[in-house]
Amino acid sequence: MAEFWKFLERSAEETTDPAQRLDWLAYRLCRVSLDHIADFQLHLEAARRPIDTYAMWGAANQIMDGLCSGDAFWYFQPWLIGQGQRWWHHAAHNPNNLADLPAVRALAGSSPREWADADWPHWEDLAYVAPRAYDHITGRQDSLDEALDARGHRTYFDPEPTDQPWDSDSLAQIEQRLPRLARLFPRQQYVKP
Repeated sequence: MAEFWKFLERSAEETTDPAQRLDWLAYRLCRVSLDHIADFQLHLEAARRPIDTYAMWGAANQIMDGLCSGDAFWYFQPWLIGQGQRWWHHAAHNPNNLADLPAVRALAGSSPREWADADWPHWEDLAYVAPRAYDHITGRQDSLDEALDARGHRTYFDPEPTDQPWDSDSLAQIEQRLPRLARLFPRQQYVKP
C-alpha cells in the first residue's frame, strides 16, 4: 500500500491538473507488470472503504451545497484519495477534518456554480486509469475485471456505506456533526431546520 500512495503522490508533484495527472499515471502504469496494475486498482478500492461512509457523504454534501448525489459521492472518493495519504487519513479519521484540506479551503466562499471543472471535488477518472492501462497492455476490454475476479476480488461500483445514515440536509445535524465545514460552507439550498 505504501507504494500506491507514493506513486499517486508523485503524480501530484508532476502536475496539479487532474487530466495531466491521469496521463502521467497511465503512462507509468503501462510500463509495469499486469500484477502491479491490478495491485494499484486493489489499493485504490481498499482506500475507498474507510471513506465510504454516511459521515463522509454528509461532509461532501455540505461542501457541495446539498448537491452530492450517489454518483457525486462515488466520484468524490477518488478525489479525496488523490489528495494524498496524509489528507486522506486526516479526513477518514473525522470527515469534519475536510475543513483542513487546502483543496477544500480553496473552494470556501464561492458557490459550486462558480467552481471551475478542475476545482470540483471529484475525480471519477482515477478509478479507470488502471483498467485502461490493463486493457491497453492485454488488448482486451474488461481484462482487469477478469483478473480481479480470478483473485477472488469483489468490485463494487456505487457507494456502500456501513455506518449509520443521518440527515445531511438538517441544519441541526450539520451543526452537530460538521461544525467547521458548516462555517466554511454555509448551506444555501436543500436544508431543513
